[in-house]
Amino acid sequence: MAPSLIDKVNTLINASLHGMVDRALQQNSVAVMDEYIRQAEKNLEALEDSAATVGGTVRTLKRKYDEFAAAAEKLDRDIDTLILKGKNDLAAAAQAELNTKQQLAQDYYEQWQQQDQQYNAMLDMRMKLEARLTSIRQEREQLRSLIELAAAKQVATKTIKSLDDLAKVGDQEISSFAEQVRNRLDTEDARLDMATQNLRDQIDDAVRGGEIDRQLEERRRRLLGAQGGSQQAAE
Repeated sequence: MAPSLIDKVNTLINASLHGMVDRALQQNSVAVMDEYIRQAEKNLEALEDSAATVGGTVRTLKRKYDEFAAAAEKLDRDIDTLILKGKNDLAAAAQAELNTKQQLAQDYYEQWQQQDQQYNAMLDMRMKLEARLTSIRQEREQLRSLIELAAAKQVATKTIKSLDDLAKVGDQEISSFAEQVRNRLDTEDARLDMATQNLRDQIDDAVRGGEIDRQLEERRRRLLGAQGGSQQAAE
């Protein structure tokens, strides 16, 4: 695998989710997370292609090693047979060929082991990058919803932009941070509900107060009217 690809993948794996969330909140946009997702998907595809190539090389080297190891093992048995039959010249020639095959088998074995280690390292990197990508996608959706809710409810900008207190918190704490933002939004909802209820109570009080005044006025007119009628009858 090309060093540049290794560097890019390691950079993506080690990217701070915390920092991305911070920048997304500062920009009031998930664009920075979208860019990470694009880069991660692109490099993940390149990593998988490279891993497939190296994996194929591992299989080839192992097959070559097995072939030479098996040939060397057969030659080793044949040499014993030749020696027992007294065919020393043939045994010497076979021994020279055995030495060559054993060396080639050793060379293929070392290359196979080296490539296999690299292949396993690439598989491990792929797994880590996939996990990182999944995490980013999940947090991206949560953060997008939070930003939209915050904008809709006009939460103070500083409330969702200050991550200084999370500077040393690991990525596993980001969900907790999101929950804190949700709690703040819930608090805003509660305040809005309280304000709405207070306004409704004031309206109800005013309506009820007006109704009482109307009833009293009606009663006053009736009583005064009845009193005036009584006075006229007496006259």
